[in-house]
Order: sequence, then C-alpha cells, then structure tokens
Amino acid sequence: MARAPLILACLGLSAVLSTITQADDAILQRATINADAPYPQSHASTIVETSDGQLVAAWFGGLHEKHPEVAIYVAHHDGDGWQPAVAVADGRQADGSQLPTWNPVLFQPDGGPLHLFYKVGPNPQEWWGVLKTSDDGGETWSEARRLPDGLLGPIKNKPVISGMGAWIAPSSTEGPEGWRLRFERSEDQGATWTAGPTVDPGPGIDTIQPSILYHADGRLQAVARSRQGTLAASWSSDRGKTWSPMAAIELPNPNAGTDAVTLADGRQLLVYNHSAHNPATPGKGPRYPLSIALSDDGIRWRRVMDIEEVALREGYAYPAVIQSGDGRVHITYTVARQRIRHVVIDPARLEP
Repeated sequence: MARAPLILACLGLSAVLSTITQADDAILQRATINADAPYPQSHASTIVETSDGQLVAAWFGGLHEKHPEVAIYVAHHDGDGWQPAVAVADGRQADGSQLPTWNPVLFQPDGGPLHLFYKVGPNPQEWWGVLKTSDDGGETWSEARRLPDGLLGPIKNKPVISGMGAWIAPSSTEGPEGWRLRFERSEDQGATWTAGPTVDPGPGIDTIQPSILYHADGRLQAVARSRQGTLAASWSSDRGKTWSPMAAIELPNPNAGTDAVTLADGRQLLVYNHSAHNPATPGKGPRYPLSIALSDDGIRWRRVMDIEEVALREGYAYPAVIQSGDGRVHITYTVARQRIRHVVIDPARLEP
C-alpha cells in the first residue's frame, strides 16, 4: 500500500498499517473482462463457478445506467482468460418498446441449471424481477420469465442454500417508506418463491443489497449497504425465516454496494469501499479504496487489504465475490463504471 508511515504514526494508525496485507502478496491474477466492449459503461457484475468448474461473469452494459438499450452481458473464462462477452438479455417489451436492465445475479445450485436473475424497469422503484436458466453452463439460455408480482429475486448478491435445503435470495426494496431488506425463499429448488416480511430497520437504518453469511452455530447473517455511513447487519436463528432488526457494524460505507462470502475455513470475507460520507455530499462518499475485511464472528471486523486505492472519480464499485472449489477467492467489480475487473486472491495470504 502506498501510505506514509510517518503520517500514519502521527495519526495513531501505524498499528493498522501492520495488519493490512500488501496487495502483491495476496493477488494471484488481475484482468479486465471484455476490455474491447463497444459500449462505454459496464456495471453491477456477478460471478459464479458452474457445475463443471468454469467461471462465468455477467453485468449490465450500454451507454449509461437507466438507458433503455442497456443489456445483460455474459462472459466465460476458458482457463486461460476471459472470452468475449455476449448479450444474453435485454428489456424489450411485447409492444416493441425497450426498458433498461439492471443488476444481474448468477446462481449455480448443485445438480441444477445455472440461474441468471436480473431486473427490468425504468428505475429501482418500479423494476421487476426476471429469470433465465441455462443447462450448459451459460452457453445458451432459456426464454426470459418474469417473476410473479411481488417478487424481485436477489437484488445484487447471490442466493444461498440453508441447512435444510431452502434457497434464500437476499432482496430489498426502495419504496416511499425508505430502503428495506427482505428475503425471498424457495422450498422447492426455485419452482416457487415467497417473499418474507420487511426487516425491521432498527434505529432508522436504511439498507439495501444484502449478502448472506453462514456461521458455525447455524445462524445466518446479512450484511448490507446503508445510507447512514456504516455497513449494517441482521441475524437469523431459524435458517432465514425471520431476521433481527438492523444494526450498524464497525465498518464504514459510502452508500455503495458490497458483497461477502463465508470461506471454507470459517472466516467471513467482505469486499467493500473503506470510506464514509463526504461532507460536501451528505449521504454519499468516494467509492475508493476497494478493500477486504475479515471476521471470525461477524461482529468484530478487521480490514486486511486494499484491492484498489488510487482515487478515481467514479471509483471501484459493486463488487461480487465467491470462493471456487480450488480455494481461491474471485472478485469482480466495476472500474470507473467503464469496465469489469477480475482479481484472484489467495485467502491464506490475507493475514500476516
């Protein structure tokens, strides 16, 4: 990290410096996905490992967010590098009109087809959920199926499977009452879904776009983006049926998307922007640096690495993270809203 130890020591932060992994030590690979895209903007990536061990990524791309011709693109990693992306979904309506697409989420259940959830609509207040599936690892896709009214699917981050086999989609709404979390649940491998109740915002914490973590004691934890300058969490002790009121955790949030994953060794890994609100823009802050934090219990978090730290006006945003079968951690994220970057992390090197 490019930090001045003298300045940090004067600020009383030298101990923090010693706990942060040098990026070159932990990052095994770094690549841009679809670098030659013919459109100027890419955003809201998702990544998955398919049943046959292949990496697949998706995002929305086009002229700019909210443009009616924004489409969902998918790219495959062939083991040597990322192949050119293909548009697999758009917002074309039956009457010929077109609406923007948003926030794809890839999900690979064991023994089932690859799922691609995404949203269609003029804005996040009016959008609806759509699903496509693939039986060949994302090479070809089914026709788009609109989710039933009242269901949105996973809003940004991947679903998880509970200890009893239920699929839980981390969802949220942006309505007149504010930003609220909720969780959509399927007990029949995605054939039908039900939407759970809105999660209590606790002390007035507006949250969207949760990620779900597993804990050794059987509890689930949702960590979400907030408007209040910190990340926030909710807990479930009944396999995701009910959730506790939202409460802030000890990491900042500039009102920007995050993602998290429970590692095979039991540690919780979170990818987020380690910055808070800018005084000149209350409710918003810079989307840099892009950092990794770890926790053993979901309560005490330690920032261990900055993936990106060079200041960019549009920053590094909307990360997605998975751990593949070989133990490596894969993270995708937007760079300056222009392209999607993929980094591969060795999680064993994240802490000195």
